[in-house]
Amino acid sequence: MEIPIIYEDNHLLVVEKPVNIPVQEDSTNDKDLLTMLKDDIKVRYQKPGNVFLALVHRLDRPVGGVMVFAKTSKAASRLSDAIRREAFEKRYLAVVRGSPSKDRGMLEDYLLKDHRENKVYVVSQKIKKAKKAVLDYEVIGDSDGLSLLSINLHTGRPHQIRVQLASIGCPIYGDQKYGQKVNQPGQQIALWSHTLAFEHPTKKDTTKSESFPPKVYPWIIWQDFCKRS
Repeated sequence: MEIPIIYEDNHLLVVEKPVNIPVQEDSTNDKDLLTMLKDDIKVRYQKPGNVFLALVHRLDRPVGGVMVFAKTSKAASRLSDAIRREAFEKRYLAVVRGSPSKDRGMLEDYLLKDHRENKVYVVSQKIKKAKKAVLDYEVIGDSDGLSLLSINLHTGRPHQIRVQLASIGCPIYGDQKYGQKVNQPGQQIALWSHTLAFEHPTKKDTTKSESFPPKVYPWIIWQDFCKRS
């Protein structure tokens, strides 16, 4: 599988993650994105031995879009620090069932993950181990009982966007885990990592990368907004 490269230099590798592949090795033993990229670097640059490539953030297996990997330990450390300081902009596009009550809003919840079910729940702040999750959204348009949202993710909790949107009655189109009552088996989740922006680990200028969803339903309803160059 060829992985589209959006940007690359000595410290960074920014790619477009295909849908339905894990970002790193898991219990399925399916080929994962990190291993694919290491193998690709080894071949392209004829590198002997092990290739250093660090995972600094994640996307759920069914989700596609822009991801950045660190090619040096310095870059890995500085990107991880930017994420901790919330100085790492992550924007997503999502098509949801229905429409939020407000065209713009911020969602703040406390989430708890059940590791046995691999599922996340919105819980009370008082629950032990619950973690605060924050995002803001804007409704771009609505049609056919669906809405396109632009989402700015402030925290990076597991399944955060999926569970927070489902909690307000707007599950993401195709989400089998948090929208099984309204989505059909086999539908692809309409959640896409659209934009990453952060300070370059060595150049100190802002690096911004974008990726657009594929030209398939339901994205094509808003094809002018979700278009690729």
